[in-house]
Amino acid sequence: MTNPWREQTMSIKTSNDAEFSGDIRKSELTLVDFTAVWCPPCKRLIPLLEELGQELGERVTILKVDVDASPQIASRFGVMSMPTVILLKDGEPVERLVGLRPKETYRSLVAKYSAVTAR
Repeated sequence: MTNPWREQTMSIKTSNDAEFSGDIRKSELTLVDFTAVWCPPCKRLIPLLEELGQELGERVTILKVDVDASPQIASRFGVMSMPTVILLKDGEPVERLVGLRPKETYRSLVAKYSAVTAR
């Protein structure tokens, strides 16, 4: 059986301790979903982020990081609860959301920083 957390979707790339620094350099805006296989709200968040990624296209890169498989990244960002979504602008954290939120919340967050970028 294939592990669904290891598969990459059209809009979400799975990252890990070894690849993370390179992954966040590829885009000005990166939305990082810190998740765990055993977390029910995390499982509900994945389809929302997939839809968001399809809607926003190149405006944002969406990464998924399994905190159990990549503890160094989780520690670096002080992730204590899942899901935690952190928006990075130029590789630096600018916003943090803890817990499952509606898709519109994540869309608004990206739009806020996309607007700043467009100025």
